Amino acid sequence: MRIGFDSERYISSQSEHIDERRRQIGGKLYLEMGGKLFDDFHASRVLPGFTPDNKISMLERLRDEMEIVVAINAKDLNRQKIRADLGIPYEQDVLRLVDVFRERGFLVENVVLTQMEEDNHNAKLFKERLERSGLKVARHYPIPGYPSNTDLIVSEEGFGRNEYVETSRDLVVVTAPGPGSGKLATCLSQIYHEYQRGIKAGYAKFETFPIWNLPLDHPVNLAYEAATADLDDVNMIDPFHLQAYEKQAVNYNRDVEVFPLLRSLLQQLAGSCPYQSPTDMGVNMAGFCISDDLVCQEAAKQEVVRRYYHALGNEAATHADPIESHRIAMTMAKLGITKEYRYVVRPALNLEAETGAPAAAMQLSDGRIITGKTSPLLGCCSAMLLNALKLLAGIDPEVQLLAPSSIKPIQTLKVDHLGARNPRLHTDEVLIALSVSADTDENARKALDELVHLRGSEVHTTTILGSVDTEIFRQLGLQVTSEPVYARKTLFKK
Repeated sequence: MRIGFDSERYISSQSEHIDERRRQIGGKLYLEMGGKLFDDFHASRVLPGFTPDNKISMLERLRDEMEIVVAINAKDLNRQKIRADLGIPYEQDVLRLVDVFRERGFLVENVVLTQMEEDNHNAKLFKERLERSGLKVARHYPIPGYPSNTDLIVSEEGFGRNEYVETSRDLVVVTAPGPGSGKLATCLSQIYHEYQRGIKAGYAKFETFPIWNLPLDHPVNLAYEAATADLDDVNMIDPFHLQAYEKQAVNYNRDVEVFPLLRSLLQQLAGSCPYQSPTDMGVNMAGFCISDDLVCQEAAKQEVVRRYYHALGNEAATHADPIESHRIAMTMAKLGITKEYRYVVRPALNLEAETGAPAAAMQLSDGRIITGKTSPLLGCCSAMLLNALKLLAGIDPEVQLLAPSSIKPIQTLKVDHLGARNPRLHTDEVLIALSVSADTDENARKALDELVHLRGSEVHTTTILGSVDTEIFRQLGLQVTSEPVYARKTLFKK
């Protein structure tokens, strides 16, 4: 893989910049951190060299001087909102976040339930669960007219109603699962309570995207628009920054829209606001750490196409109007690319046209493309996976890693005893069969040894994957897209 981002430079410069901002603010700094602190696969895809845990590795430089507060919107608990990339509810993600942070040596003692209402039974149960686990939980309540009614917000009936989060460090990072969590309101509420207690406090924001010192139409910034198409976010030139400094900087609509109110709130809370623009609030140094712009541009274009296919798949699954996919299609038009800019699309479609059955294609990290077709014994994804492993292991393509005699008993078990309608082996079944064979078959062992080298490969299938193949490919670290059609025309999808 070609590298376009200097990870080490980022870790060093970003941690130093946050520490500098804390010193400039003086007293306690509440740092709102948008996006993911780890498992940031979007950043790692569009900035090759940026590792998924880059941000938390950066924060480790400040670990002894900071603590983390996790916020979650209580309404998301009632809605039983699911984190799409992991397939787990937000409440489980809160527990996961706390565990990961603590395993990395960070101080995490507090969770904030934002938008808490008395009739939210699920939130009350979750609060009890957290407290039984030894965490402290603060409740923050809806404020009528937020964020425009500043007189009410900055009063005992506004932020004053919220429960104070007792922190012990001068740098407090506020993070959360998903958007709309109330991170900003949590920071501002805490600043209000700190000043009520005679403690000086300030606010800053860390958000990786959009990257403020890249052009508005840079592919990396456009990839962020594609990633947030479901939220209707758009990147824009920061008008406050332009007015204050006569310099262009890129921000996004929500921060620009809320800035006047945020500035007013900070003025009321602290007596003054240190920022002239939403860009000023940020501490993001990612743009200074791009080492090969062309590599990042190419990676970002590929990400936009992936997002387009994901949107098409979601719309097909939910029978939703094609709003999100149309937004991303407009982004693709800006970049001058089509869906076939994704190099695995055409080989998969060609094989399907040739065979009349679902097909799959994989692009390895070195650019080589492998295909897989549907057969009586194997689904196209299983065939593609075996073909890729044979290629990487230097095994003759004609060699059968799994003999038909070893596949037949698995098919019999599936159909005759487990009630499956599709006798073909899924990817998990193929891998299990390959593992069993590896004990006695040298080729199977060599093929299994190559699994690790599939990570990061690109895959396209001509039909929407089932849940089993989707999960296996996720665990293997493959980047998968699919045509927005199902292999079987049924109402119930599994």
